[in-house]
Amino acid sequence: QGRMWAYTIGFTVLPHVGGFFGWFINRKEIPVWYEKLKKPSWCPPRRIFPVAWTVLYTGMGYASYLIWNDLGGCSSKAIVPLGLYGAQLALNWAWPLFFFGARNLKMALIDILCLDGLVIGTMCSWYRINKIATLLMVPYLGWLAMATCLTIRIWKDNPQQKPGKSE
Repeated sequence: QGRMWAYTIGFTVLPHVGGFFGWFINRKEIPVWYEKLKKPSWCPPRRIFPVAWTVLYTGMGYASYLIWNDLGGCSSKAIVPLGLYGAQLALNWAWPLFFFGARNLKMALIDILCLDGLVIGTMCSWYRINKIATLLMVPYLGWLAMATCLTIRIWKDNPQQKPGKSE
């Protein structure tokens, strides 16, 4: 029983690791570069993003624990549902590297479009296993829909932006 708490915490914290890493290595690019981009009026204020991602990463991490637990750990039945989850998490973590780090809006757009598909695939694969886990992913998918639209608008409205850090 005590060991299960460690797994619960580990799965719940895991998404935050990549999110924190992405923020940490790109934190200087936000005030320098991101603030200068043309953004739509409906773009959320900067202070909302860390709060939103903390909630979303916690929900998706706990949901992945529920799936892992229901499938008996790292069993053959877990390969597809947790593989899809891992793949979407990798694309999630890569997005800030493309967007802020490389300033490559086109690659960030391709990344987030693939991410959307993987999240939907993850949720579809989870539905029969654990409906609560699937529901915990709904706010994430909603946020991704907004983030995808925002990425499209920034990409379209800032055609002068070329990949790289030259200014």
